[in-house]
Amino acid sequence: MAPTLDELRVADSPEAWRACGFRVEDEECIAGEARIRLLGDGTGKGLAGWSLRDLEAVELDGLPTERSDRPPPDRQPEHPNGVSGLDHVVAISSDLDRTVAALRAAGLDLRRIREEPTPAGAPRQAFFRLGGVILEVVQAPNEAIERTGGDRPAFFWGLAFVAPDLDATVASLGDRVSEIREAIQPGRHIATLRRSAGLAVPIALITPPGQ
Repeated sequence: MAPTLDELRVADSPEAWRACGFRVEDEECIAGEARIRLLGDGTGKGLAGWSLRDLEAVELDGLPTERSDRPPPDRQPEHPNGVSGLDHVVAISSDLDRTVAALRAAGLDLRRIREEPTPAGAPRQAFFRLGGVILEVVQAPNEAIERTGGDRPAFFWGLAFVAPDLDATVASLGDRVSEIREAIQPGRHIATLRRSAGLAVPIALITPPGQ
């Protein structure tokens, strides 16, 4: 079986996520198949790590990884902001081919490599299926690699959640969120939480596929 996502660990406070309309119980936010463990302020930076089921190895080119054998959550709490699940996890690599090779060696299911630039300047992206969640690995632009001193291990960057009624979700968040725009994925729309929302990890809100 290909690996699936169990839990993400985020160096953020439960209160900050509740203020953005996520339901958090006992420092855990469940979004679709994914558990998000909120570690609290001062516990690190951003997306601190994850656990996956059915891994063949935990060396994922620098992505902090643990094995898990827990089953998926047996409950799906409703979120006041209207989020229904986690769509994808974003990681950044200074060498996409190196990172893809490490992930495939650990058993991750590579679906495709997109050889087109993003609006932010990333030249290539690779997409892995982790059950109901996608891992998107983005090749860092050359100028970013030069600015940070060359090759470095891959690192987690951000999360994107599915918001079936994106207009209502954006309205509920007020000035914490950007305007809605077209996503890279054809037919989908996206908005992003602003820094003023106070979260430690970049968060996007995206309509479901085919909507």
